[in-house]
Amino acid sequence: MTLSRRKFIAQSVALGCSAAASPLLTPVTFASTPGENRLVVIILRGAMDGLDVVQPYGDPNLAQWRPNLLAGEAAGSIDLDGFYSLNKGLADLMPLWRAGELSFAHAVSTPYRDKRSHFDGQDLLENGGGNADASLTAGEDGWLNRLLSLLPDTHVETAFAVGRQRLLLLEGAQDHSIWSPESALNLSPQAELLLNRIYASDALFAETAQMAMELSKSNEVMAMGGGRSGPTKALAQFAAEKLNEQSRIAAFSIGGWDTHANQSRGLGNALGQLSEAILTLKSGLGNNWQQTTVMAITEFGRTVAENGSQGTDHGTGGLMIMAGGALKGRKVMSDWPGLDEFDLYQNRDLMPTSDVRRYAGWVLRDMFGMPLSDLGNVVFPGVDFGDSPGIIAG
Repeated sequence: MTLSRRKFIAQSVALGCSAAASPLLTPVTFASTPGENRLVVIILRGAMDGLDVVQPYGDPNLAQWRPNLLAGEAAGSIDLDGFYSLNKGLADLMPLWRAGELSFAHAVSTPYRDKRSHFDGQDLLENGGGNADASLTAGEDGWLNRLLSLLPDTHVETAFAVGRQRLLLLEGAQDHSIWSPESALNLSPQAELLLNRIYASDALFAETAQMAMELSKSNEVMAMGGGRSGPTKALAQFAAEKLNEQSRIAAFSIGGWDTHANQSRGLGNALGQLSEAILTLKSGLGNNWQQTTVMAITEFGRTVAENGSQGTDHGTGGLMIMAGGALKGRKVMSDWPGLDEFDLYQNRDLMPTSDVRRYAGWVLRDMFGMPLSDLGNVVFPGVDFGDSPGIIAG
């Protein structure tokens, strides 16, 4: 029997609300497609606060909703365009912004509304369906898997997954392999040396053993509260290696975005991991970075008003982050709804003005030459993609 992501987490981890955002559950999946363009999809589990990551400081209402989150330790955002500023936790990505390799889409969401459950929100995000009640498409598969069904010349090893949890994003009829370090490799330095010598003459086994040890060590550090030193860098390095070979699509997740309390610290740690992942991909991909797009997406945003614990609660409208050498970047794309109380969704959340699937669809269309009709019928059923937002260069 195959466990669903919800059942897997419920039966194996007792982390309460943050279980769906656990940084210990970090899969990475790969797919081979024709052509040279590369796509990386990063699921940000836990509901990233887009209003803190890309702050609309030009909106006069922002300060009244967040007097503490914009002061003290949290202060010091970096101006982007005179209206939006970037959280200092992503300061290391500013060279990408200046080079046109970083963009954002603000006030976006899936069709999911009101219940604000991590599990349901993430399922709908990865499934790509269009039902506000979080019911999935008939196949209960992932939108990346449905994309693969439309691409020509894929082969038996179309997808490859690494991690302790399967991504719904790539589950479905298209075959993909799964490899997961199910237990920690608690090896002494002498044992590691012996293992390396045993596999020295077999490049395939040597590479696999080394990756297993790296992921195991990273997971141990994360479990002890190591934050940024967790598995993210190892996963991004592995993704870059595979994308430099036959793979053209990779996906993994980063947890830690559920910032009900002490948001400045928690968000800073999560942004550090995301920044490290993106820069690791850029470094590892080398020249192939110029043909790469990274999309980082989350299940929903957070409340406009801060709470009494200097955090924010589950909301609606959120933020999509895009990076890569293939971008026509240096943009914050948004039909900004405003932060007046009467402009908010249910008088509490950022009002979504665009579907996150619309932006993802245009990336797929421009990266892989997919007709919008196929994307609207198969990958993201029923989405109105509208005019091109001009995400990809050329």
